[in-house]
Amino acid sequence: MKIRRLAAAALALSTALTVTACGDDEQAADLDTLTIMSNLHGTAPNPNGEMQKAVEALIGKKLDITWVPNPDYGDKSNVTLASNKLPDIMVANEKAPAFIKAAEAGAFWDLTGKLDQYENLKPADPQIAKNVQVNGKTWGIYRARPLLRSSVTYRKDWLAKVGLPEPESVPDLYKVAKAFTEQDPDGNGKKDTYGLIIPKWPGGYSSSSPYDAFETWHGAPNGWGERNGKLVPGFDTEEFLTANRELKKWIDEGLVNPDFATLDTGNWMDPFVQGKGGIIIDVNIKSTDLFNLFKEKDPKDFDKVVQTGNLKRADGQKFSLPFSGYLNVLAISKQRIKTEEQLNEVLAVLNKLQSKEGSVLLTNGIEGRNFKAEGEYAVPINQEDPAVKLIENDVDKAFIQLGTRSSVGTTAYEEKPVDEAKAALIEERKQLMVEDLKTAVHNPALGVVAPTAVQVGANIEKIVSDARVKYLSGTIDEAGLKAEIQRWYDGGGTKIAQEVNELVKK
Repeated sequence: MKIRRLAAAALALSTALTVTACGDDEQAADLDTLTIMSNLHGTAPNPNGEMQKAVEALIGKKLDITWVPNPDYGDKSNVTLASNKLPDIMVANEKAPAFIKAAEAGAFWDLTGKLDQYENLKPADPQIAKNVQVNGKTWGIYRARPLLRSSVTYRKDWLAKVGLPEPESVPDLYKVAKAFTEQDPDGNGKKDTYGLIIPKWPGGYSSSSPYDAFETWHGAPNGWGERNGKLVPGFDTEEFLTANRELKKWIDEGLVNPDFATLDTGNWMDPFVQGKGGIIIDVNIKSTDLFNLFKEKDPKDFDKVVQTGNLKRADGQKFSLPFSGYLNVLAISKQRIKTEEQLNEVLAVLNKLQSKEGSVLLTNGIEGRNFKAEGEYAVPINQEDPAVKLIENDVDKAFIQLGTRSSVGTTAYEEKPVDEAKAALIEERKQLMVEDLKTAVHNPALGVVAPTAVQVGANIEKIVSDARVKYLSGTIDEAGLKAEIQRWYDGGGTKIAQEVNELVKK
């Protein structure tokens, strides 16, 4: 059914683009209000709330923002791209077939060579600028992220209870997951806990999911990798199958949350804090997010989080999952923004939003309301005020997603650790990033997109990721998983692989 919906969306795209091209010129001239679509990681902000009002005051524009829960963002993006109601600014996966098809058909502005004119929009890293390109074109302003941020977070108190050290390898992690499941780590006398917490992942294959990290640790390629002198998709390797056999064993033994196929990413941390599960494989800032939740829950008993970096394979070899250096882009549509003059107006607004002042607002909040600046640090204030909690929710769950460089601390304030435990977590995170970069497995095909992937990708892009979940949940066996991989090839994957190899050689 999902494939049929995507196919229908693709068929509707040409009609939508025609409507876009023939939009209302009078409406196009009015940019006093900008429409935006962005992903959301919790409760949506009040459009009349303090945070949105502060952002609007900074940029001198009203904002009409559609906040989409992160697990639903991929499907919502496909539907939006096939509609005649494109937002002015859209957080977009610039490598997704539906987006590329829309962009190449004229729905979005090609920003190649335009961003260097704007101090706060020009690429800060030439390698990341190359990674974000689609066969040489730049379709959006990349949202910077650390190049290596994969890690594992654990319940520190549970590790102490079961008497195990922090894991260094996947077999070590298995022992911890098993102990967290079987040895009553919360001490309530019941067998009601599990080890690893995995949510329903909104992205497809090779989207920095916990599955992708687990596969990389087993030696599988990150997206694409060389085998026998040519590039192949990582899921067509023995290491991919080995990793998923191992993870299925964990699931079958009850070491993973039983709702892993449906748990909303917005609720991912809840089982950890509530004492239901004790391991999360995600970005490294997850450890401090969890630390903050524990402290909010009990200011006198909160030192319950510890982290490690990427883990070694059983044979001692280490393969770390790197990031692309960014997460999606801010793309500008042509539906209302029809002229170069209007484009420059919007780029000037975004340049203001990504300024020092704007980055602080998107990342830290409203100075004097929820924080005060002390040197390079942001110090929380007024924490007993419910309105301040709303500001912090709006920042952490929503508005930070509109920052293209603020979330990595390059222009915003770093949160000042209020105690030694949190300071130690932050310092360890920095050290782990440096160490894991030494064993990072980079994707050699990151900057290219095969034309066939654009044409048929919407029909096949989730075949493997969906099949992986079905295999792990027991709906299909390994033969079924392999059959789905072959279906990817038969549906256009064979030609995609050929084109990827040709494009990378060029």
